[in-house]
Amino acid sequence: MYIDLDDLPALTRLDSARALEDTVNYSRQFKKAWQLAREWPGDFSPQRIRRILILGTGGGSAAAAALLSAYLFDELTIPLTLNQGYTIPAGIDRNTLAIVISYSGVTREVLAAYEAVKATGAQVAVITAGGELLGTAREEGHPLLVIPGGKMPRVALGYIFLPLLSLLQRLGLIGDQEAAVQETINLLADLAGEYAPDVKSANNLAKTMALEMLGRIPVIYGTLPFTDAVARRWKNQFGENSKLMAFTNSFPALHHDEANGWDASPDHLGHFYFTFLEDAEDGQENSRRIEISYAILSQRAAGARRVTYRGISRLARLFSLVYLGDFVTLYLALARDLDPTPVGVIDKIKRLMMAANTD
Repeated sequence: MYIDLDDLPALTRLDSARALEDTVNYSRQFKKAWQLAREWPGDFSPQRIRRILILGTGGGSAAAAALLSAYLFDELTIPLTLNQGYTIPAGIDRNTLAIVISYSGVTREVLAAYEAVKATGAQVAVITAGGELLGTAREEGHPLLVIPGGKMPRVALGYIFLPLLSLLQRLGLIGDQEAAVQETINLLADLAGEYAPDVKSANNLAKTMALEMLGRIPVIYGTLPFTDAVARRWKNQFGENSKLMAFTNSFPALHHDEANGWDASPDHLGHFYFTFLEDAEDGQENSRRIEISYAILSQRAAGARRVTYRGISRLARLFSLVYLGDFVTLYLALARDLDPTPVGVIDKIKRLMMAANTD
């Protein structure tokens, strides 16, 4: 059963946690987050920092860290590593800034890695909305930024990303971000007026793309070094919001291996819908690769679409693409008569893990 995406009462009935409303209000969230991010407490020793380690998982923390790394690819002069497991890499010491992030405050991998980090002498900063992480950070006296809770982490992206950005700015590791952040906030407000539920499908790119993807397997292609992180965000949002398997890769790397799979039979390739994310900094070579790839796949796959950025600053451009993906993945769930918020399989895995730990 498919749902009419212009049937607002049906969308409201399905969307139990008002994920669409939260997404429409991203500009307000980002504005509040930027104000909150200026209130980082604690003393740091930026002159000692030679490495940044971010502990975080999932659609909020890990997505924010990946986007941050891409955004600062050619500005941040020290290595930034995202750590999503229970353990930490070698070489973490007093010259490391470890930023511990768990929106819920109960993410087991993050809590375990936090314990390991505490033994290294690293400088530590913590971002959370509550839970065990909040209590531990207070006990340890680590600089702590408490962000608003009550949302699914993937919908709280601004509350996680902007404190990270603000902290690096405060430490003098990157330049002033004020203008880029303000442009991003204003752009999100403008785009909400284009993608919101009350905008009809005929004039709503997010709804149009969701309808084109019905019954298809999404594949999202970005470019290195910037929109590959956005493509991963889309891929993960298809999993959490749309309850669908999706796949991602990036130019130019995919032209050295994955592209050979485009020679698959029509019975195989005819199940896939390809989205190409385009940015002002793709460069001539990557732009040509996208053009060639689109020409090939538009003839062979179930669907293909090129999506271009909006905005001027790199930050605004990246989040313009993130924002479209968030709406597309929500609408794709709703069109299939599914509530986008529950994550039943993840909850089941957590229950089974807890049961195994008590045996």
